[in-house]
Amino acid sequence: MSKNVADHLVETLVAAGVKRIYAITGDSLNPVNDAVRRDGRLQWIHVRHEEAGAYAASMEAELNGIGCCMGSSGPGHVHLVNGLYDANRAENPVIAIASTVHTDKLGLDNFQETRPEALFQDCSKYVFMANTPEQAQNGLQTAIQHAISQKGVAVLGLPGDVASAEIEPVHSANKNFYTQPRVMPSKEDLDELAKLINTNEKVVLFCGHGCRHAVEEVMQLAKKLNSPLGYSFRGKIFFERADNPYAVGLNGLLGNKSGFEAMHQADVLLMLGTDFPYSEFLPEKCNIIQIDTKPEKLGRRAKVDYGYCGDIKSTLQELLPLIEEKNDTEFLDKMRALHQEVEDTYESYVEDKSKEKNIHPEYVAHVVDRLADDDAIFTVDTGMSAVWAARYLKAGKNRYLTGSFNHGSMANAMPMAMGAGLSHSDRQVIAFCGDGGISMLLGDLMTISQYQIPAKIIIFNNRTLGMVKLEMRVGGYMDWQTDMVNPDFVKLAESMGIAAWEAKESKDVELALSNGFKHKGPAIINIFTDPDALAMPPTITFDQVKGFAKSMSRLMMNGKFAEIVDTTKKDIKYLREL
Repeated sequence: MSKNVADHLVETLVAAGVKRIYAITGDSLNPVNDAVRRDGRLQWIHVRHEEAGAYAASMEAELNGIGCCMGSSGPGHVHLVNGLYDANRAENPVIAIASTVHTDKLGLDNFQETRPEALFQDCSKYVFMANTPEQAQNGLQTAIQHAISQKGVAVLGLPGDVASAEIEPVHSANKNFYTQPRVMPSKEDLDELAKLINTNEKVVLFCGHGCRHAVEEVMQLAKKLNSPLGYSFRGKIFFERADNPYAVGLNGLLGNKSGFEAMHQADVLLMLGTDFPYSEFLPEKCNIIQIDTKPEKLGRRAKVDYGYCGDIKSTLQELLPLIEEKNDTEFLDKMRALHQEVEDTYESYVEDKSKEKNIHPEYVAHVVDRLADDDAIFTVDTGMSAVWAARYLKAGKNRYLTGSFNHGSMANAMPMAMGAGLSHSDRQVIAFCGDGGISMLLGDLMTISQYQIPAKIIIFNNRTLGMVKLEMRVGGYMDWQTDMVNPDFVKLAESMGIAAWEAKESKDVELALSNGFKHKGPAIINIFTDPDALAMPPTITFDQVKGFAKSMSRLMMNGKFAEIVDTTKKDIKYLREL
């Protein structure tokens, strides 16, 4: 039988390692849908919203090395954009097929016409519009190669008539290559790096997601230097464990005092595999060394004095023999003591479990950490649920944690859990969802139900956009239009065929979580948490105090004295926390 472009596309995706496609079929995408059906090797996941499909594909790429999503003409593939932005910034190799109107309709402002080559330019490493069958074949191979080598999104624009056109062989590899080069600094750079470390006493390691495959080497370096070891949010799940004698916590917007102070009291800060985005939290007086596989990242966030290109595992393997042992533990002991104080403070919130429908979210996160499997995969929404994950989720033997840490989008945790649950059905998958986040893509709970994806969806139901409320108050604005009226999530889950449990009081939390985790299929655990629970930044600034003053003055000008009393109580509580 003759083959068309869609048949070739399916064969190429299978050869590249793609296992499933996240998409909603229709119009120009129908030839691809039919080719997938006839071939039988790819699973088609019928999502309810293409954005959810893009997030799921991104998670699959993050865990397995490649993912794929598709969108039909116009609105279909436009919906992919937010999830693809996240995937590209997270450096996840995702192949996106943007099917579009027939080639004879292009450029005439036709129904559902877009320009994929312009639309996806800012959220991809590579985008190509295939106007002929030959271009489609070569373009797909090139797109996949860009995605896996440059680590990001590659988009192929595919008109419907091109997808259904018959093909002849073209001069192309018709397969893709997963190269794994060993990248490290030159001998001269390694000698310079070793000298910098050896001639300074207080060295602090700050580790990101780039240390994922180099945990053993990082720990060897910390031991040899007796150095405090801090980490980014995306790197914490590899190092924040009770038996790590060097851990001092996170720095940054969700960080703590010990992670912040360790950096600022160091002689040398060694940044390993992290493109840390919060420049204002980084020190300016010590020597900063940064090592990353992408040299374009060096120095763009901090006052970096020495930058080296290398993957962390290979670089540390070559560096370790050149490092002299440091026996003085005074600095480490001081930072570890401070870290323990922070941990004790966090623990105090766990013990105070609060009243009905105002359960402390700290307690919930603590119980999740205790009950979750040692190799659980956690996905977290952007917002207050990310704060509780940052504070209370710890490393296990093989735990993994991710979220929209670079793009910062709402509603990511549930669709990411879809991708994790489908690609790793042998592991426990737990999503930390805010009620604001889960509401945005609520329809894709039906995707979870339809395919019986064994994800455990925890809803931190605080009836408000908690992080936005806090941002507004700190900025001196009234927290207006931040409160939410939510559906009954348990009844909603049951109507969708998903098992559900609920906790309105702290005494119900452990049983609800335990039942949800033990359930073999998908589960929703709805927990009514305290809407006034507050996150603690590492330091309080004069601008924050001014923000509180501004909100007070605005209320007084409008004569809202009852609100002044209520707001003042909350602000006093917040200032005490700080």
